[in-house]
Amino acid sequence: MKELKLEIITLTKVAFTGNVKSLTVPGSLGSFQVLFNHAPLMSTFEVGRIKLENGNAETNEFATGGGTIEVKDNVILVLADSLESKEEIDITRAQGALQRAKNRLGNRSKEEIDQIRAEAALARAVNRLKFTDSYRSNSSA
Repeated sequence: MKELKLEIITLTKVAFTGNVKSLTVPGSLGSFQVLFNHAPLMSTFEVGRIKLENGNAETNEFATGGGTIEVKDNVILVLADSLESKEEIDITRAQGALQRAKNRLGNRSKEEIDQIRAEAALARAVNRLKFTDSYRSNSSA
């Protein structure tokens, strides 16, 4: 299978540069996959997982906080709000973020909050914990 050139950039780093056979991103209406000779595309994507398969059929997965993707002439550019491998995720920090977001959303009547921001923080924390298999069913969001 032919390969595509992929570059993933976050606000703080160039997270990945290399060739891949496929890339799967969490689209707004469901995950979608990009393969060689994909039609030109520009889209946003949501909180979830990015999965890439390299030329050796090895897959890498990353937790993402959303972003944008551009595909053109077998070149993929991903501008991600955040991108973390399992090893990079601080579970204690993610659990704290989850609890803070739940508290903010649960105390809406007591203090004025930015609900959209709190819901986004909750979604990112849940995504990180699910990605590391640290999310427990008793931590329902």
